[in-house]
Amino acid sequence: MTSKEVIRRARRIRNIRLIRQRGVFMKFGAKIRAYFFTGILVTAPVAITFYMAYKIVMWIDHAVANLIPDQVKIFEPLPFTVPGIGILVLLVGFTLIGMFAAGFMGRFFIKLGEWIVYKVPLISSIYSLLKQVFETFLSKKKQSFNKVVLLEYPRKGLWIIGFVSGDTNGEVKDKLKDKMINVFVPTTPNPTSGFLIFVPKKDVEELDMSVEDALKFVISCGIVTPEPTAKLPKKK
Repeated sequence: MTSKEVIRRARRIRNIRLIRQRGVFMKFGAKIRAYFFTGILVTAPVAITFYMAYKIVMWIDHAVANLIPDQVKIFEPLPFTVPGIGILVLLVGFTLIGMFAAGFMGRFFIKLGEWIVYKVPLISSIYSLLKQVFETFLSKKKQSFNKVVLLEYPRKGLWIIGFVSGDTNGEVKDKLKDKMINVFVPTTPNPTSGFLIFVPKKDVEELDMSVEDALKFVISCGIVTPEPTAKLPKKK
């Protein structure tokens, strides 16, 4: 073996060693990077959730503290801040108001107040709308949205998610021939706004996903995809 061949072989061995060392460092760097992003993925949602909850609790505490007269302040005698005491006071206050409203005198004053409100032109419309919304969302007898559907909109071949709020009734039902359903189509990423459309029941595709999963899907702009719902075997 000549000296040139020895030199070439030595260079080849050195290059192989350098490549292996770089591979080891690259794998180590990839693992560190993966661990870093995993830590963010695990920590960030929890931290942001607790931070937002803390801010909301403190905002309610401050708002409730401003509503309580100085003579009966229950916040100031404490030498330290107790997060959540405002929410506790609010819950107790709502409960006491509900107990009073359930009685004879409470019903009398509520009817009197509604009678006065309904006499004011603009205020009566706002009050009626808000009352219906709260009764719908807080009612135990009926769920606001009971099904999630797919429908073609605004043209054939394009599909959007909608929430079924019930069957179409009243004058709208009398004017239309097919069996129609009320579908609320939310906007992304704010599902509290949207529009109501009346769709033939045969033209929608029902989904197995829950309303909560569909809302997450809409709010995340399609990034958070709901897991497929396992279907129960049919009974023979």
